[in-house]
Amino acid sequence: MLNRRAALAATSTAASLALTLSGCGESTGSGESGAKGDTIGIAMPTQASERWLTDGKSVVDNLKADGYQTKLVYGQDSPKTQVAQIEALIKQGVDALIIAAIDNKSLNNVLQKAADADIPVISYDRLILGTPNVDYYVSFDNEQVGRFQARYIIDKLGLEDGAGPFNVELFAGSPDDNNTKYFFDGAMHLLQPYLDTKQLVVRSGQTGLKDVTTLRWDGPTAKKRMTGILSDSYRSKKVDAVLSPYDGISIGVLNALKENGYGSGNKPLPIITGQDAELASVKSIIAGEQSQTVYKDLRELAAVAADMADDILNHKTPKVNNRRAYNNGVKAVPAFLLQPTTVDKSNYEYVLVAGGYYTDAELKK
Repeated sequence: MLNRRAALAATSTAASLALTLSGCGESTGSGESGAKGDTIGIAMPTQASERWLTDGKSVVDNLKADGYQTKLVYGQDSPKTQVAQIEALIKQGVDALIIAAIDNKSLNNVLQKAADADIPVISYDRLILGTPNVDYYVSFDNEQVGRFQARYIIDKLGLEDGAGPFNVELFAGSPDDNNTKYFFDGAMHLLQPYLDTKQLVVRSGQTGLKDVTTLRWDGPTAKKRMTGILSDSYRSKKVDAVLSPYDGISIGVLNALKENGYGSGNKPLPIITGQDAELASVKSIIAGEQSQTVYKDLRELAAVAADMADDILNHKTPKVNNRRAYNNGVKAVPAFLLQPTTVDKSNYEYVLVAGGYYTDAELKK
């Protein structure tokens, strides 16, 4: 049996010398299609989020179309459960693993078992940290997600024209998700100058990443925090904007605001950003509640991950477009990054409906 991990290391070295950043996908082995029929294990975080259901189905569909068997598991937001599931997939003899980590620092030991069993690992959407046993990473340009959210707030408030001051509150994702920092840093790179000049004011005083994270990206947790902020800091003031990194958090924030009287009378809803173009949030945008979301075509992400697995199992070099930026604390993990799209009421039909992501009927239910 060919040692796939050794082959990957060799091809990675060769690629760094011979390939451009976009990769070429050239064969490093015989090019035979003997991998068809192999089994690929897919570990997703939770079934509680619409996006991970879409990811799981899309990855499975792409792999099956390529002739692979699949084993899809969901960890239900429990790191211990996910570790146990991955360990079980290894014992079942899967030929490759595609993993969207729940806790990006909890997989070191189980991925060593994968390496010992010569099972290559693709880190899906969330970079797995602290282990050398991650071969490739596929995601979106996560700092760009944050920049899109911040840019929307800047434009809608007219900050570049000198308008203000406005009150803004900041939310971030789960502290155990590596993407959280990229989203937040991307947004704050654009927002910080306006905080410095007091055109934007965070009345709660909660501005550091550690102060604004939302464990497991949980909507009810975000709602509870927003309710507390409104009670403590906005008894006689109003919120003008909320930086939210994800649609589930956005809905939680929105529910807290509506319970506080926003959206009625003389208390208009603030600008509220989001991410993932989940159905509930797109409907909310159409209804004039949530303001914006960042659309990431999960079909494309799943296709890239499936192509990577196919290349690895056929001894080819997967295409990447970033070799240095995503260091997991042990090594720079070769990555393929896709580009997101900002969506609001003005362009959802063109981006989401014409693009085939949703139908008009789905959005009107």
